[in-house]
Amino acid sequence: MFKNQTKHAAQQDQATMDERLNAIRAGVLGSNDGVLTVVGVLFSVAAATTNHFAIFIAGLADLLACALSMASGEYASVSAQSDSEKVVVAQERQLLATDFEQQRQTVVSFYVGRGVSPETATAIADELLAKKPLATMLSVKYDLTLGHYMNPWSAAWASMFSAALGGALPLIALIWAPVRYQFLATIGATVVAVALTGLLSAKISHGLVRRAIIRNVVIGLITIAIHYGIGRFF
Repeated sequence: MFKNQTKHAAQQDQATMDERLNAIRAGVLGSNDGVLTVVGVLFSVAAATTNHFAIFIAGLADLLACALSMASGEYASVSAQSDSEKVVVAQERQLLATDFEQQRQTVVSFYVGRGVSPETATAIADELLAKKPLATMLSVKYDLTLGHYMNPWSAAWASMFSAALGGALPLIALIWAPVRYQFLATIGATVVAVALTGLLSAKISHGLVRRAIIRNVVIGLITIAIHYGIGRFF
């Protein structure tokens, strides 16, 4: 019984951690998207006109649009995931009511597959299904914790604020830097911002930090070059 309680507590902790990581993931992606879209607009408009007010308004408008777009996208995406999890819960509840024996055998097979003897696996399955049948089936079949669904609002808010913050960095650099160094300052702010998002994404995903930073910086510089070229063309 103590082992089962410990496992349940660990599953709840994991569910909470998954929700936090999902919000962090949304924040990192939002920040990266905010940086690249805003700097892209700044350089494409700046290449087409020398009117600094027009450049600023274009960058600000894109920053607001990007933040709201990222938030709505994350909300829709995570809501769809949460809805699919709720559908699975309803299906499992129905199967427990109509085909309990098959569900019981699924739990037994789950533990047998992990090296538990058939007799012990049967005893575990009977005990778990007697106490928490629905939670047991969700854990065994889908690695889900009953009552813990991805929160679309946390992902949406994280994405919106991080996109706004990320996009604000190149915009602020363009405004505050002396006119002579505006674009160099904007490029520098972009490099710093995308390097930070690369660092965070690598840390969260346990990836290669150096490769992630270099990849983000290269993508940022390519984005600037492409948008500047588009602006010069027009």
